[in-house]
Amino acid sequence: MAAEPGSGAPEQQALFGWADAVPQTEPAAPQPFRDSPQARRMLDVREVYAERAALDSPRGQQIMARLPGVRVTEVGSHWNIPALHGNDGNIARWVRIKTEILVLGVKHTLATRPNGRSADWIAPGPSNGCAMACAYCYVPRRKGFANPITLFTNIEAIVAHVRRHVRAQGPKTEPNQCDPQAWVYDIGENGDCSVDALVCDNTADLVAAFRGLPTAKASFATKFVNPDLLALDPQGRTRVRFSLMPPDDARLLDIRTSPVDERIAAAADFLDAGYEVHFNLSPVVLRPGWQRDWADLLTHLDDVLPARVKEQAAAEVIMLTHNQALHEVNLGWHPRAEDVLWQPAAQEVKRSQNGALNVRYDQDTKRHALHRIQELLAAHAPWLRVRYAF
Repeated sequence: MAAEPGSGAPEQQALFGWADAVPQTEPAAPQPFRDSPQARRMLDVREVYAERAALDSPRGQQIMARLPGVRVTEVGSHWNIPALHGNDGNIARWVRIKTEILVLGVKHTLATRPNGRSADWIAPGPSNGCAMACAYCYVPRRKGFANPITLFTNIEAIVAHVRRHVRAQGPKTEPNQCDPQAWVYDIGENGDCSVDALVCDNTADLVAAFRGLPTAKASFATKFVNPDLLALDPQGRTRVRFSLMPPDDARLLDIRTSPVDERIAAAADFLDAGYEVHFNLSPVVLRPGWQRDWADLLTHLDDVLPARVKEQAAAEVIMLTHNQALHEVNLGWHPRAEDVLWQPAAQEVKRSQNGALNVRYDQDTKRHALHRIQELLAAHAPWLRVRYAF
């Protein structure tokens, strides 16, 4: 019989069983991960909402070429789609919307703002929203009742803005917690660049841009292992921060993400591909048994990570921040998550940098928890330097 398609063996005429009747052919090129069944389970777009300018752009045309036959609804603004953002009936379809709907827009305000915590600067991101459904995600707080990926198609303008900003800074003259030598730019504040790369080349374009910027590094956090990123050749100018939490927490809260063990196992591959690899211990959720489970996670890191990863690794520790509006949304699609996320006795209201009213652990609770995490790190992963704890 003829070889199964994709088996790697050449196809042959089977009528007489003569294997040499047809010349040997070259093995098929490896299939990109974004064309795989695993990727389609994450993102299987059935409908696109798009601004006209986004559809007309080269990036928009590239995206739509990969989505033949998909229904397109033209909208005036990616921020104002009543069928998505103003419809509380979408709560019950929270995950389905993330899987099947894509929004294309143009990012009109290109601004880089200072950060000084995880990164020196927050760059204008190439996306907003995500196909994953982490129950504590802060992005949906501004978007109402649905939070699919919005991809910005004017990537050339975004890249040009970042290049100008980097060059205007000149060399970094004083080391800080972000990096001792390079200006660090977070390129994925409101999305996940690994998931964006399933749809288009925005992430690839930004990685390529920073490859040519010797005074700066790109940085993004991710909960999704996308092997296609291994081919982008970052040459040390992009930092990937794999977000980690105890597996039991992740199974409850990190909906539709790569398992924690897969994120950890990917660290060496990404380092070998030219990325700097750090870890986000985030969010730290306080619930019965949390100290034991974080100790187990750190012990696992120490056991399985090779020395070359440990030598360059650093971590951010970020305590849980929640939000009343998101709490109400979660009660409609994933109420079990709120059993651990919503703890009024240990939380207080605090206004964030962007003006939102969020719920965070009170100061005493947070201080003691951060101290305990530092003790666990010293005991179980002393090689893991903490760059930033909040």
